[in-house]
Amino acid sequence: MKIVRLLLGLLVPPVGVFLTVGVGPTLLINILLTLLGWLPGSIHAVWVIAKHEEEMNKERRIS
Repeated sequence: MKIVRLLLGLLVPPVGVFLTVGVGPTLLINILLTLLGWLPGSIHAVWVIAKHEEEMNKERRIS
């Protein structure tokens, strides 16, 4: 599933962010960045997806 989210984050950034964190301020920021240009939205999406995966792995290690 992570690879699908990363691909969507590159191709359609808001969709990748939505699938990762849902509706919230992060999605709104990504939509605004994507409206400013595809590249800023894609960079933000990949960053959000990577950070989310990092946090999930950290929680698994602690538990």
